[in-house]
Parts: sequence; C-alpha cells; structure tokens
Amino acid sequence: MKGLYSALLVPFDNEGNIIESGLRQIIRQNIDVQNIDGLYVNGSSGENFLMNTDQKKRVFEIAKDEAGNDIKLIAQVGALDLTEAIELGKFATSLGYDALSAVTPFYYPFSFEEIKYYYNAIIEATGNDMIIYSIPALTGVNLSIQQFDELFENKKIIGVKYTAADFFLLERIRKAFPDKLILSGFDEMLIQAAVSGVDGAIGSTYNINGRRARQIFELAKQGNIEEAYKIQHETNDIIEQVLALGIYPTLKAVLSTKGIEAGVVKRPLSPLNDDGLEQVKLLVSKYNL
Repeated sequence: MKGLYSALLVPFDNEGNIIESGLRQIIRQNIDVQNIDGLYVNGSSGENFLMNTDQKKRVFEIAKDEAGNDIKLIAQVGALDLTEAIELGKFATSLGYDALSAVTPFYYPFSFEEIKYYYNAIIEATGNDMIIYSIPALTGVNLSIQQFDELFENKKIIGVKYTAADFFLLERIRKAFPDKLILSGFDEMLIQAAVSGVDGAIGSTYNINGRRARQIFELAKQGNIEEAYKIQHETNDIIEQVLALGIYPTLKAVLSTKGIEAGVVKRPLSPLNDDGLEQVKLLVSKYNL
C-alpha cells in the first residue's frame, strides 16, 4: 500500500449529479498521465460529505470498474452515521478495494473511547484493513501518540493518512510504529513528510500535478534534498494560486482545459467566475499542467 495516491476528484453537473463519463476520464488521467500508484476514493477532494449514500456507492463502482487491478484503491467510508459507514465499507470491500479509510468522527465532541468503537465496529463488520484518516483542522480531533498506540492494537488498522502540520508527532509515530503505513496528506509539505520517513502520500493536487509530486518524493528519499526543494518550491507556487482561487473548482477547471469533463463543484460550494477561469488558463500555461 506504499506510494503516491491521488485524492480522486468527482465531477458534478449543475444539478449535483455525477458526470460518470468525466469521472472515468479523471481516473484515466491519474493512471495514464500522472502515473499515480493508487486512488483515495470518496475523500474530502471527492466532495464526499456533500453526496448521498447512493452517489458514494456509484463513485466506488466506477473507480473500481475503470481502474481494475492496475493500481491500489482505498475507499474512504467515514461518516457521522456509523450505519452508513459500515454499509459503505461492506460495499467497497465487496468490490475488491485494497483497504478502507475513515475520517475520525467529527462535529460532536466524541470521546476517544467512542472514536475507537467507531473504527473497531467498521473493521469487525467488513473484515477489511483500515487506514485512519487524521485531519484535525477539519475534524477538531487531535489523536495523541498514546491514542494511536491503542488504536494500532487492532491489527487490521494498518496505518494512517496523516493530514496535520505537527511534524514532531509525525516523527514520534514513525519511530514508535515502524511497521505501520504512514501516508502524508499535505501536498505542500511533501518533502518534509518524505524526509520524516512516510511511506507515501495522498494529495488532491496530484490529479493535475502528480508527476512533480513523484519527483519530489523520490528525490527526497534518495537524499537529493536541494533538487527536491526546487520542485517543491515550484509545486507550492502552483498550490498557492490554486488555494487562492478555491482548490476544488480550480483543479476541475485545470482538468477541463485538457478536454476532460471535470464538471463543477457540488453546491453549496461555489464555481469559479469568468475571471477565475481566465487565471486558470494562465496557470496551466505557465506551469505546463
């Protein structure tokens, strides 16, 4: 399960329906052009928490059908409704997904015992491997090294998608759990994560910039830090502009310039205006995206 994974984008029409042909095109773009090792399906970048259960299942189906066994597939099934999370986990497992992932429960102030129950319940119901999705900035859940230790007592919890800027904690996790999978979730800090010993990364910008990410990761692993930083600097110039415009509509607009049916974001997220679309064209041209 090591390597670089794109956090798969999902194209929607103006009514919020999945553009299925466009989703297949985005998957092929990731496999054939960006040369990623796998897809992280129905995560934040897929606007998962704006979709209903049937839409989430359809995305899982299309991704597996289009990718086949060519790459690794991780199904993000986390939901506030544990029943839905288990239903999605069973469904993805039946399709042959290599592992499940689940965001830590959010919104309500869940205790650690409740969080542990949530993960163990999904695992027990599905029998699949689990990758914790830790993203404190969006969930408000900050897991400690002791809590990771307790979660990892379940052998089916094989690792963590670590989307946090606390590199001290990342180093402590790496040292304490050398056999667990650590996938970094911050595209803009890929080089720092690689130097810290992560096994790979999951990124939304890899949908359009996976080849640069590959260079950064491999150069850093080889110890060529200076060259890796040059590419990270350029990557962060891209990311800075993407974030300023709005990450998900901008990534879709970049894909649209390539003739891909990337659609729009799902409401209430806002699409780009005409000025934003013009800036995307300049971005694509400047960085050869």
